Amino acid sequence: MGKRFQTLISDLAFGEAPRWHDGRLYLADMHAHRIVALGGDGRLEIIAQFDAPVGGIGWLPNGRMLVVSMHDRRVLRQQADGGFVEHADLSAIATWHANDMVVAPNGEAYVGNFGFSLDPPIDPASVKLAKLARISPDGAAEAVGEELFFPNGMVITPDGATLIVAESASRQLTAFTRNGDGTLTDRRLWASLPSDVTPDGICLDAEGAVWVAGLSANAVVRIAEGGRELDRIATEQQAVACVLGGEDRRTLFVCTADTTDPATCRASPTARLLSARVDAPGAGCP
Repeated sequence: MGKRFQTLISDLAFGEAPRWHDGRLYLADMHAHRIVALGGDGRLEIIAQFDAPVGGIGWLPNGRMLVVSMHDRRVLRQQADGGFVEHADLSAIATWHANDMVVAPNGEAYVGNFGFSLDPPIDPASVKLAKLARISPDGAAEAVGEELFFPNGMVITPDGATLIVAESASRQLTAFTRNGDGTLTDRRLWASLPSDVTPDGICLDAEGAVWVAGLSANAVVRIAEGGRELDRIATEQQAVACVLGGEDRRTLFVCTADTTDPATCRASPTARLLSARVDAPGAGCP
């Protein structure tokens, strides 16, 4: 019998960007405008509440949390008193809502953005490619990489030399060489994905494979470089994001949802957090 998920939480508005940090699982409950963490008792603890949707999560080397504030295209930094201040302004780089984020061990962050409005009906003339924002540990931001078709989930390999990004609109994983100064060069196709897989969040394992949350496939799919499908675990809802965590990093946590519509998600919070045990542990960032 194949791997199956167990449900840990079933009343999220819309879970995104799960992250394993200091022995706990954190995630953004995007459409509830909050960051939450899974407690040892299986209940959610509200870490921070905001006035608008939040996306990617990460941490600086000093332990301060970074959070993507999507609509105003900023990254916020948590202070010692628990409050948040602006860490970086991405408005000159992001052409639409800021989205997922990966933070390297040195505090350098990369943030994607939609590129254009996804609200239907989509005007073909409004469709734009997007660049990533690189944010230095002190909050300085610059555009890096080449234009991408809705850059979404990202991972950094354990040696820090490669960044892989999911291009949701082109259904592929794209890799860049990550240089010593944080810039990205040598763009290349890492994997074309199965036709039913629209990639959202991703995570990397120690065997060099990427787990992809396949939004349209209602599954998480394990992909080798080059595009070969190695494994697939079905989800009852749309698979939104995933991360490998737990003390041995062999627990695959997945956020799923019935819909991506913000109003529906807030009115009927039915999104879930799932988990399953897998063979290869997580590697790299996040």
